[in-house]
Amino acid sequence: MESQFEVRIVWGDCDEQGIVFYPKYFYWMDSAFQTLLRDASQSVRAMREEFGIMGIPIVEANARFVASATHEEILRIEAEIRRWGETSLRVEYKGFCEDRPIFEGFEARVWLGRGSNGRPAATAIPEAFKKRFVK
Repeated sequence: MESQFEVRIVWGDCDEQGIVFYPKYFYWMDSAFQTLLRDASQSVRAMREEFGIMGIPIVEANARFVASATHEEILRIEAEIRRWGETSLRVEYKGFCEDRPIFEGFEARVWLGRGSNGRPAATAIPEAFKKRFVK
C-alpha cells in the first residue's frame, strides 16, 4: 500500500539560499509515515493500545537528494513499506515537486515491545498489523 503526504514549503523551511534545509526532509518523512499509518486506519496511539507496544522507533534513516526545492513549492512524498522483517520494517520514500524528483529516502523501524525482563526489546510484528498494509 502506498500513501501520499503533501506539504507546502514555507520560507522558514529554507536556508539562506532559499533551499530546503535538509533536516526538514527527515521530519517530513516521519510525517509521511504517520499518514501511511492513518491510511491503514492506524496510529501509534492505537498500536500501543491494540498491540501493547511501546512504539515503532527509527533505528536507521537515509536520504539522497537529487534536486533542490524552495519555498512556495508543494512537496509530495510517496511512502510505502517495502520490506518486512520479523521485528522490523523498512519504509521507502520518494519526494517530488510536481513531477520533478527531489529526494529518495528510507527509514528502518523496529517494533518495540517489552522483553521478559520488562525492558524495551524488539518483538515480532503481528500478522494482523502487516495485513493492514496489503491492498
